[in-house]
Amino acid sequence: MAPVSIKSVLISESVDPCCKKILEENGIQVTEKLNLTKEDLISEIKNYEGLVVRSSTKVTADVINAGSNLKLIGRAGTGVDNVDVEAATKNGVIVMNTPSGNTVSAAELTCILLTSLSRHVPQATMSMKAGKWDRKKFMGAELYGKTLGIVGLGRIGKEVASRMQSFGMKTIGYDPITPREVSASWGVEAMTLEELWPQCDFITVHTPLMPSTTGLLNDASFAKCKKGVRVVNCARGGIIDEDALLRALESGQCGGAGLDVFVEEPPKNRALVDHANVISCPHLGASTREAQARCGQDIALQMVDMVKGKGLVGAVNAQVLASTFCPESQQWIKLGEALGAVLQSCAASKPCSQVQITTQGDCLKNSTGYITSAVMVGLLAKTTGGSANLVNVLTIAKQSGIKVTQSHSQSEASCHGVCEVEISADGVCYKARGSVLGDGPVLLELGSSVFRQPVSLAGNLLFLLVSTGAQILPALAGLLATAGVEMESFSSPSAGAGDVWCCVGLSSPIGDLGAWKSVAKRVSQITL
Repeated sequence: MAPVSIKSVLISESVDPCCKKILEENGIQVTEKLNLTKEDLISEIKNYEGLVVRSSTKVTADVINAGSNLKLIGRAGTGVDNVDVEAATKNGVIVMNTPSGNTVSAAELTCILLTSLSRHVPQATMSMKAGKWDRKKFMGAELYGKTLGIVGLGRIGKEVASRMQSFGMKTIGYDPITPREVSASWGVEAMTLEELWPQCDFITVHTPLMPSTTGLLNDASFAKCKKGVRVVNCARGGIIDEDALLRALESGQCGGAGLDVFVEEPPKNRALVDHANVISCPHLGASTREAQARCGQDIALQMVDMVKGKGLVGAVNAQVLASTFCPESQQWIKLGEALGAVLQSCAASKPCSQVQITTQGDCLKNSTGYITSAVMVGLLAKTTGGSANLVNVLTIAKQSGIKVTQSHSQSEASCHGVCEVEISADGVCYKARGSVLGDGPVLLELGSSVFRQPVSLAGNLLFLLVSTGAQILPALAGLLATAGVEMESFSSPSAGAGDVWCCVGLSSPIGDLGAWKSVAKRVSQITL
């Protein structure tokens, strides 16, 4: 991936001052406009290439669609549920978060709520402030020997486990992604949710908010838990069904809840907040000086590294780009785009229905993903008006009904990687093979024509489909002289039967290709 040029960034929320300082020190102009309404943000966003937010700014599809120059949305924090990632991807906008910026702070608050629940610390404090001395009312329970269920074994879940193990708690957990052997190395026994619910004295959730996790703790879940189970949510409001939680609290099935997040913030329905067995905070998981400084610094440094082509960290919708930040990958991306452009041109811009990309050679075994995206960028560049990029192109292809398949073979061309692309357009198949030799991409084969010498995929190229053995050079010379264009190179294939493709390198593009139909069955040109 070529470095993304970002010259202007809007910061729409209160982010640590180091964020602005780092960006400006690296030549990026920063504007801070806090507490913008949705309408104001829609009006402003077209002026910026980058946007930095925390959790309050709602970056909706309307906002993203209005950002005609927007290339990057940076979330100074972990969750991105306030960003329409699907709309961003469709528009080719990278969404980036800071995966570890608030990990420690969120884990510590979780542990604080767990310990406070076990000993009724907030309630006892308020009682004391009211002038009371109710020792018997606030009888607590030790954490030692109790079982803590951790739903979501990512960074925060891992940190919570290590801290609560120091209290002598048994830690069990559930995560659909983290391997059992990995969580076992942290002292967490992984199991299914059905196995987990009945064993827990305490439950804490640390998952993203998505359809599969919304209402994860509900009436049915609570019914499977021990009577009096206590729950904590420092992740996202909605993971615990708030109505179900209130019913469980009132029936005694849930003995207490520690809530830092709510479905609606601030919550207008006060039933949970006001319940005697609920302790709550106004979304303070990342509200420490250290976390805010870390998140502000991380998002700024990640943006700068991406702009300078050093690397990509925290991209939630463009993981394919992470492996494109090295000089070698740049040339393979150029090759992919060039092969796509060549085939699109040779197919006379007819819409393609199927695309098969095959990489060959050990050096490309981890590159098929971004090469596939690069090929599709080249294929769809004209039909999308140049809006297709590595972030959104596969989404565009899917929406256009194009079936894209990819594969890799290590057995062929193991010394020099090779990329082969075959497309089906209007019922006709077109194929091209290319590689990277020396300083740039080259075309090795077009259709069934294998070129004697690799064709450099750079400059102005004219492709001609002619009959085998046809003497076309004299005719070429005359047509080029008439057009006022010089021939810089001529590439023809090895001997073969039937029609063959030839490639002519030109000093400049030809304005009218009509006259060339007298010497070729098909003619097309591209500029790379």
